[in-house]
Amino acid sequence: MVKTAKNSNLQSAKKSKNDEFYTQLTDIENEIKHYKHHFKDKVVYCNCDDPRVSNFFHYFSYNFEHLGLKRLIATCYKSKSMDLFSQNDSEQAVYLIYDGDKNGNNVPDQDEIEDQLLDGDGDFRSNECMELLKQADIVVTNPPFSLFREYITQLIEHDKKFLVIGNSNSITYKGVFPAIKENKMWLGYNCVRWFQTPSGELYEAARSFWYTNLEHNKRNEDLILWKTYSPDEYPKYDNYDAINISKVVEIPIDYDGVMGVPITFLTKYNPEQFEIVGATESEGKGFSEGLWHSESGVAQATINGKKVYKRLFIKNKKPL
Repeated sequence: MVKTAKNSNLQSAKKSKNDEFYTQLTDIENEIKHYKHHFKDKVVYCNCDDPRVSNFFHYFSYNFEHLGLKRLIATCYKSKSMDLFSQNDSEQAVYLIYDGDKNGNNVPDQDEIEDQLLDGDGDFRSNECMELLKQADIVVTNPPFSLFREYITQLIEHDKKFLVIGNSNSITYKGVFPAIKENKMWLGYNCVRWFQTPSGELYEAARSFWYTNLEHNKRNEDLILWKTYSPDEYPKYDNYDAINISKVVEIPIDYDGVMGVPITFLTKYNPEQFEIVGATESEGKGFSEGLWHSESGVAQATINGKKVYKRLFIKNKKPL
């Protein structure tokens, strides 16, 4: 069954800590094909997955030789059930290690996969999982949306390469936006719209992105600009020292000042073409780098008193 959920299901999941939204194999395949050269001789760790049935584990184990992996590790939280959507109610969690095909049939057979119990619950923050993280070169998974800030912070602090899925609103989180601004992470190639639930339904959610610090070709493509600036078409905010851009395709080619753009701009962001200056203050003070007129008392950007959805502030490095 297919249902349309838009953002409501994922946002309610965040509030209730119900993070059981699962990634489809096709989304994994369509993204990772753009990073093949990054995986040769690397240890991949999927640390938020029920490993025997995870689509991430499935993809990497069946493509182990194709990608030239060194090792694949996966851990799950609590449940060791073979059921696809376990309810995290077992006493112990498991981890699986796969070192590649041994019998020449190019299939990850059961006797080729090392299956071990963890002492604890398999939480990615646990000491056991942290020790496995230390062995990893690249982390690839769909982490709990409710813990995304903490999850990303951990990966960056441990200097790990990663390719993980997060909600679009994660862009402006305190633990995420500074890393994006400093070019420590960026968006991947595709977005993800469909997730599977424990009941087997497919939900169309608000756009989610792959977040990564692996280089890819799309990141080096210039955004084609064609419009020219006029004060009437690009009004300034009441409470931010920047002009408003309603759509990414409408960024003027000749403006050298600060512009407020939708957060979807990051899907087109080339750091050689643009500089990210800041973001609106709605997710935490300090993001706008002094562009916000704090005396206004309104953190969200406004035009003639009307609020505009959260914005990133950018400058064109090569205006005409």
